[in-house]
Amino acid sequence: MSELSINPLDDPLAIAEAWRKAGRNVALATVVETWGSAPRPVGSHLVIDADGNFEGSVSGGCVEGAVIAEAVDVIGSGEPRTLEFGVADETAWRVGLSCGGRIKVFVEKVD
Repeated sequence: MSELSINPLDDPLAIAEAWRKAGRNVALATVVETWGSAPRPVGSHLVIDADGNFEGSVSGGCVEGAVIAEAVDVIGSGEPRTLEFGVADETAWRVGLSCGGRIKVFVEKVD
C-alpha cells in the first residue's frame, strides 16, 4: 500500500502527514467550537492540499467549500486563521449553514 493509499476513515492527522511526506503542501482545519445544531463535534478535522483536494469533514458539507478555499490561502500565506460560521452571521446563508447553530474552525498549515 502506498503512502497515498490511505483509508479516509483513518486518522486525519495521519493523512496530513502522508500527504506532506509525499511533497504536497497541506493545511489542517479543526472544529474548535460549536453551538446548537452543528453537524460535527469539536475536534473534527478536514485535511486540504494546495490543489483543493481534501479528506475528512468539519460540517457535513455545510461549510466545507468555504473552509477549503480559506485553507488553500493559508497554505500560500502560512498564516493560520479562525473561521466562524452561523445563522446569525451573514455568511451563513452563502455557505449553507442554515440548519442552525454556529461553528468555529481553526485552519493552519502543516509543516
